[in-house]
Amino acid sequence: MASTASDDRNEERRRRVLLGPLPSGFLRTDGAPDPVDADYQAALALQQQLCGSTVPPAGPPLTARLSITIAQAKLVKNYGLTRMDPYVRLRVGHCIYETHTDPSGGKTPRWNKVIQCLLPPGVSSVYLEIFDECSFTMDELIAWAHITIPPAVLNGETHEDWYPLNGKQGDGLEGMINLVLSYSVGPAAVAAFPPMVVVPSTGMGYAAMPVYPQHYYTQRPPQPPQPPQPPQPAPVTEEQLQQIQEMFPSMEKEVIKSVLEANGGNKDAAINSLLQMSE
Repeated sequence: MASTASDDRNEERRRRVLLGPLPSGFLRTDGAPDPVDADYQAALALQQQLCGSTVPPAGPPLTARLSITIAQAKLVKNYGLTRMDPYVRLRVGHCIYETHTDPSGGKTPRWNKVIQCLLPPGVSSVYLEIFDECSFTMDELIAWAHITIPPAVLNGETHEDWYPLNGKQGDGLEGMINLVLSYSVGPAAVAAFPPMVVVPSTGMGYAAMPVYPQHYYTQRPPQPPQPPQPPQPAPVTEEQLQQIQEMFPSMEKEVIKSVLEANGGNKDAAINSLLQMSE
């Protein structure tokens, strides 16, 4: 009887087994959502925010480009022991650009550096800093400025102006910097790199992998023509050395061998060379 009751209980347990794929929150006791689903939703929302709309626009994608010409500056003080070597560091959104250093530029450095950068959505100002390049210490911050992009520039006009600089002398009292700003919107440039796709990695999280077109795996690019190989010299035989040494008994055997090898094993050419040497 006990065995029959045990078999009935086991049969009842089998009927209660959940068959099929397990739900995403299986064995979770805190009621929290699946972190993978949450990360996916956050990434999707960020992508839609960067695109500016939840509906993909018709036609090719457009990009906003800002051109900034950092021409020159007029500073009020020289902070170096000698004439300063200034350069400019510019930040647009999360991207940072730098000009070259003007050696001994002092208080009137000139760069005439044109910087082409993408203008992210919502960014309406740029931030720049002027540093003095130092050889044995950290570069010294001379001046800085937070510049709002004029509305005329965003309307397609080219704008040139002198902007005040902040620094140790006070806000707007460190000098002036000359900038030329222009703005344009055009088709996005085709990237030179393949698009990326996110796939599960062997560890925790995800990894980005490039996606190449199908012909990348089936066709090899044409190989450049190989340069012609120079002809290999004929090996020098002992018989050749013996014959030439009988003609030039005063010549050492090693000298004759080196001359014969230099002429590619050509016996007649080697004899002519030895005749010129013995004259």
